[in-house]
Amino acid sequence: MQWPEKTEVGRATGCHCVNLLQALYRERLAGCITVRVRPLIEDEQLLWIRGMVGNVDTFRVPLISFTPSKNLLAVAEARKYSPRDIGAKFIAIRTSTDEGDTWSPTTFLDNDNSKLDGLNLGVTLVDEEEGLVFIIYIVCAHHYHCNVSSTLLIESQDDGRTWSQPRNLSEMIGTKMFAPGPGSGIQKKRSPHKGRLIACGHGTIEEDGIFCILSDDHGKTWRNGGSLKGIPYNQPKRFSDFNPDENQPYELSDGSVVINARNQNFYHCHCRIIVKSYDGCETLPVDNVTFDETLIDPAVAAGALVRNNIVYFSNPADLFKRVRLTLRWSYDDGKSWDKEQMLIWNGPSGYSSMTTVYSGNNEQFIYLVFEKGHLDITESISFVKIRIA
Repeated sequence: MQWPEKTEVGRATGCHCVNLLQALYRERLAGCITVRVRPLIEDEQLLWIRGMVGNVDTFRVPLISFTPSKNLLAVAEARKYSPRDIGAKFIAIRTSTDEGDTWSPTTFLDNDNSKLDGLNLGVTLVDEEEGLVFIIYIVCAHHYHCNVSSTLLIESQDDGRTWSQPRNLSEMIGTKMFAPGPGSGIQKKRSPHKGRLIACGHGTIEEDGIFCILSDDHGKTWRNGGSLKGIPYNQPKRFSDFNPDENQPYELSDGSVVINARNQNFYHCHCRIIVKSYDGCETLPVDNVTFDETLIDPAVAAGALVRNNIVYFSNPADLFKRVRLTLRWSYDDGKSWDKEQMLIWNGPSGYSSMTTVYSGNNEQFIYLVFEKGHLDITESISFVKIRIA
C-alpha cells in the first residue's frame, strides 16, 4: 500500500483526515506496511590475528555478546600450538564500552595448560534479570587421550570485568559429550517459561544431534532439555545421513524458539536444518523439522538473531566452500528471505556470531564477528559493525 499524495491529504478535512491517519496506523500495526531495512557496514576491525599474541598459534570460534550494561564482549578460542580442534587453549576476551569503536587488550581465562584435548567454545549467555554473563564450554570433547567430557561454566557478576572459577555441570547434565553452540544462548522473553536460560549444542560424532540444556533459576542449576538426534543414532555417519550439528537458537514474537543448525552430512540439501520448539526447548519434535534451501551452506557454524521482529542470518553462502560471508534477513520469521543480501567478505570465511544491543537512542546496529582470511579462514577474527538503515 502506498501513502497518499500530499494533495490527497490536503483535501481531506476534519474527521476524514483523522480517519485516514487512523486507518494507516491500524494497517501498520497489522503488519500491512513492512518497515524494510538496508544494512550498511559502518566499521570493521580485526580483533585477533594469527600469531599476534605470544604463545598463541591461532584464534578460532569467535563469539560476541552484549552485557547487562549494554557493552560488547568478544570471545574466542586461543589455540596455543596449532589451528586444530584438539590441543591446549586459552579463552581469549576483549571488551568494548563504546559500541565497538575501541576494544580492550586481550585477556585470557581458563588456561588448560598442555591438555591434549583442551577446551572448546561454547556459548555466551546473558541473564538480564539478574545482571549475569555466562560462558559455557567443554573439555575433552573428542576423547583424545582422555575419557570423560565435562561441560564447564564461568560467570561474571560485574559486566565481564572479572570471572568466576569454572563450575562443572556434569553432575547435573551427565558426562556425554555436549559441545555448546558455538554462538549465543538465549533468555526467554515471553511465555512459555519466560526468563528461562537455554543453551543448545551438539554431541559426539556417533551420538550426534542437537541437544539443549535449561536453567529456570538463573544459572544455579541446569538440566537436559529437548534433543533432535542424528540417524542412525550412536553409529558412524555416512554422507547424506541425518546429522544436525552446531546450531544457534533464537526466540520469535509468539514465544516459540527456532534452532538454525549445521547440516553436517548434507541430508536432503547443502542447506540449513531448522527445528522449532513451542515449549521452551523441553522438546524438539521431529515433526517440527524443515530444511531451508534458500540458506545454502557448506556445513559450518552460523549466526542468527532477531531484532524488531526481523530475523538476521550470517554464514559463508556457498554450497561447498567456506567463502562469501553473507548477511541475510527475513520479515516473516524465516519463512522466506529478502532477495537483497549483504556480502561482508568475498574470500575465505568461517564461523560467525552476532549480537545486538537495545539502547535508549534511535540508532540500530548488529555486531558480527567471523573467521576471515585471504588464503584460509584461520588467519584472523574480524569484528563488523552493521548499521540497520
